[in-house]
Amino acid sequence: MSKPQDKPQFVYVTYIATTPEQLWDALTSEAFTQQYWGGRRIQSDWRVGSPVEPVEDDGDSDWEGEVLESDPPHRLSYTFQSPGSNAAHPTRVVFDLQPIGSTVKLTLTHDDLDTKGFMAISQGWSASLSSLKSLLERKPLVLAA
Repeated sequence: MSKPQDKPQFVYVTYIATTPEQLWDALTSEAFTQQYWGGRRIQSDWRVGSPVEPVEDDGDSDWEGEVLESDPPHRLSYTFQSPGSNAAHPTRVVFDLQPIGSTVKLTLTHDDLDTKGFMAISQGWSASLSSLKSLLERKPLVLAA
């Protein structure tokens, strides 16, 4: 999918104390996504061409997508479009995972957005990815005997 240069893109970079494999599982596991994605279970088999759908507890879904690239545990990409959206085509979400020592640099790029779409997703991505980082870095409490 080509990216027109006149469209805004949202980029979020964070460093997470985890392994690429654990981060990949957190991005693609239905049960895990529900913990940091506002209660939504992100459903897909993560094969290129497969659907991606966030399902809420009541069965509703506020967007849909299709897997564009799946290279565990390095890169995951899919389309993103709200049902009933008047956008001519879906936007694109890309997760790049790069190991750096004992951490993983996670770069999220959501591109091909219009201005309204940029405003809508920017707070959501920041909150979801902050929550993901917190969940993965949570260490069990060790109590003194």
